[in-house]
Order: sequence, then structure tokens, then C-alpha cells
Amino acid sequence: MRKDYEKLFTHLKAEEPSAGLFDRIILAIRREREARQTRKLLFSFLFILVVSCIATPLSWMMLINQAKDSGIFYFISTAVSDLGTFFILWQDFSLAILESLPITGIIAFTISIGLAFFTIRLFLYKKRLLLGYLTQRTTV
Repeated sequence: MRKDYEKLFTHLKAEEPSAGLFDRIILAIRREREARQTRKLLFSFLFILVVSCIATPLSWMMLINQAKDSGIFYFISTAVSDLGTFFILWQDFSLAILESLPITGIIAFTISIGLAFFTIRLFLYKKRLLLGYLTQRTTV
């Protein structure tokens, strides 16, 4: 009885895949790969931006506190208030100001601001790619 079933289905032909199916599969794989890369890029932008936005006020407060503790404001106010003495002793004033600069605070603040600007600039550069990813995901 089994042979009868085999004879019954022998006249049926295997269905051929539609034209361009392979190309559509490859295109879908590429789109998914690009979406995955864009998602990684978006999350890295957001992470770096959040870190820099948190670090910027903290580094600013550290810079202000170090500047107050170092006495640099005293040297600057003395130089501005007595310009005649400043012009006579400008080398000593300049060295005193340079010695009392809060280098750690300046470096930390510069790095955090630079990181924020770099992230925003890179985000604006890649904006079309990222916005395309966001609108693609929300419409699906």
C-alpha cells in the first residue's frame, strides 16, 4: 500500500522559489546587520554623553574649589587692581599665577567638556543614520 502513495505523489513537481529570493534574503541580512551596528553606535553615543554630562558639573566644581584653595583669585585681583605694580613685577606675578593654577581641575574639566562636544558633534554627523534607525523601529 505504501507504493501506491508514492505513485500518487510522483506527478507533483517541487515548487521553485520565486525569482530574487536569494537577493531579498541577503538584503534582509545586511539591513539587520546595519541596524545592529547602528543600535550599538546609538547606545555608545548615549553612554558617552551621559557620562560626560555627569562629569562636567563635577569637574567644574572641582576646578572652582581648587582655584579658591590655590589663591589664584588673589593674584589676579591684585594684578588687576594695581596695574602699575603689575607691569613692574609682571614676571613675578605671572610665575605666581602659573604656580598656583589648578592643573588637575583644568584637565578634568577640559576632558569632560571635550568629550561632550565630541559626542554631540559625532551624533550630529551620524544623525541621518541614527534618526533613520529610530524612525524605522518606531514605524514597524
